[in-house]
Amino acid sequence: MIEPVTRATPRRVGFPLLSQYWRNVLFLHWPVNPRAVAHLMPPGVVPDVWNGTSWVGLVAFGMERLGPGRSGGVPWCGTFPEVNVRLYSVDGQGRRGVVFRSLDCPRLAAVLVARAAFGLPYRWSRTHWTADGDVLHLASRVRSPSRHPAACVLAAGIGPRLQPPGPLADFLTARWGLHTQALGRTVYLPVEHPQWPLHEAAVLQLDQDLVRSAGVEVDGPPTSVLFSPGVPVRFGPWTP
Repeated sequence: MIEPVTRATPRRVGFPLLSQYWRNVLFLHWPVNPRAVAHLMPPGVVPDVWNGTSWVGLVAFGMERLGPGRSGGVPWCGTFPEVNVRLYSVDGQGRRGVVFRSLDCPRLAAVLVARAAFGLPYRWSRTHWTADGDVLHLASRVRSPSRHPAACVLAAGIGPRLQPPGPLADFLTARWGLHTQALGRTVYLPVEHPQWPLHEAAVLQLDQDLVRSAGVEVDGPPTSVLFSPGVPVRFGPWTP
């Protein structure tokens, strides 16, 4: 049985594996056919769907105070902008989560540790994520020897608070873990944070090929655009 979508975590994290803060989070989402992304899931995981449709997300935010346990974060190295592409997943135990297809950040040390320790597809990039009043700006370009490395230029305006967010917004943001492959097997990392304070948002500018570089084709502007000022986050140890 697939667990219900809940705004509060269904699994508490005791002593965290990692702690961090996600600030100024922007969610862009496009609908995709579940069959088109099923091959991008790790073994034992299938696309999660809402009304028969799966989704791909482009998510930008400021990572702050990333560090092990309750350490309060590693200076400089634990604070950086990030933009990622993610899919929505569910495993044989019914646990909903996300599958990251790419995660771009400018801290090479964080990239190397995340790839080695958690099997996450981090990429070293030139990424800038800034807020100017109610307007957010992203400029990101993957460091690559290719003439056309993946890049994104984005501006978005923040709108009013959503009360309540609605079922689709909950499906896309209330994700309480991630599926990844580590040591040759699929594992699940639970995540805990307060309920998202969500706002409407609108894209003012978007020129990106990050989603395509992550193996997913989308057409037109995103269907869903959401913003959150942020939440503190704790990841628990992985489980099969």
